[in-house]
Amino acid sequence: MNQHGGDASLLRRLNSAAVLRVLRRSMKAATLTELAQQVQVSRPTVETIMDELLEQGWAEECGQERGQRGRPAKLFRFRASAGSVLGVSVGAYRLQAVGVDLGGQVNQSRKAAIFPDMTLDERLDAIERFIAECSQELGRRPMAVGVGTTGVVDSTGRVVKSSVLPGWSGLPLQDELSGRISAPVVVENDVRLAVLAEQWRGAAVDRMDVLYLFAGNRMSLGMLIGGKPYRGAHSASGEIGEHATGLWQVFGSVMDFATAVEPGELRSPAQAAEFAFGQATAGDARAAEAVTALAVGLAEGLATVVGPFDPEMVIIGGSLASGGALLVEPIQEHLNRACLYPPQVVASGLGNDSVAIGAARLALEHSESDIALANRPDVTIA
Repeated sequence: MNQHGGDASLLRRLNSAAVLRVLRRSMKAATLTELAQQVQVSRPTVETIMDELLEQGWAEECGQERGQRGRPAKLFRFRASAGSVLGVSVGAYRLQAVGVDLGGQVNQSRKAAIFPDMTLDERLDAIERFIAECSQELGRRPMAVGVGTTGVVDSTGRVVKSSVLPGWSGLPLQDELSGRISAPVVVENDVRLAVLAEQWRGAAVDRMDVLYLFAGNRMSLGMLIGGKPYRGAHSASGEIGEHATGLWQVFGSVMDFATAVEPGELRSPAQAAEFAFGQATAGDARAAEAVTALAVGLAEGLATVVGPFDPEMVIIGGSLASGGALLVEPIQEHLNRACLYPPQVVASGLGNDSVAIGAARLALEHSESDIALANRPDVTIA
């Protein structure tokens, strides 16, 4: 059978993509022979492909294999510094970004203040400027930008509903930012990104079924099911909604404590909790009782989800993560009593970075495909 030139060219590009995919996903050094075995092509074919990837900047030579008889084999690896992505968190009061290279190494962290009463255009302009500043600091256009935002976000990156940011409901945020930014943009709900960050760099590494409680001035649940963040039928998974009274009754104990100690000081529920954490850590018995009551209230709510969901881990995130063992231990004790298979309860260690880190992970997943990377001979990476 005669092989057309186009067929041969396509096969070469597919083989090149396969080699690059192996290098990129493992992030480990490999010899030409090892790559040929994994991709299931001949060693001369891999050698030709590797010469192209080295020239284009997607791979690099990194020494020689030791302990082998005869001439040592050269080792090659994916060049993580060949590009970067940005992860951006959009909140009511703050923009936050992390830049990571293609190997996932964080090489940038940046914050900027914004305000809840901004108009829609003002907020979008601020996000555009912020991403431009981050890109300039990186020294290159990011290969992709992940954006995390509050609200119900559908699979197209449209904010279906938002009670936090004015003008955000109904906004096709992904399309809007894509029209303003030269890099590909992907938008997702902030709490789904937070649980993704925990799986990537936090407490839930190698975990497949995880419940993430974002608790602060608002509450949401992030669910990792089978290793993937769960969206739900209407992309509204984890949205708990507002309490009928406008306040979260579970915070009553810490609100009462904070008011009793400093009657003239106005605090949000999250601020009252953080105040109680500090007082309890300093040895105040009343504060400790208030924090325990908060923990039990949270545990009672969590138990109703833990039972049917059956997660292996529950992560306390948001501002309440600063409570650490003060919250974790009472919650763990309650779930141990209430659940058939009690999950491990931990406090998030990612702090305020969780959403931006999750957005960066999402950007990595949505960066240019391996096939596109391997088949752009016109592009050489600096």
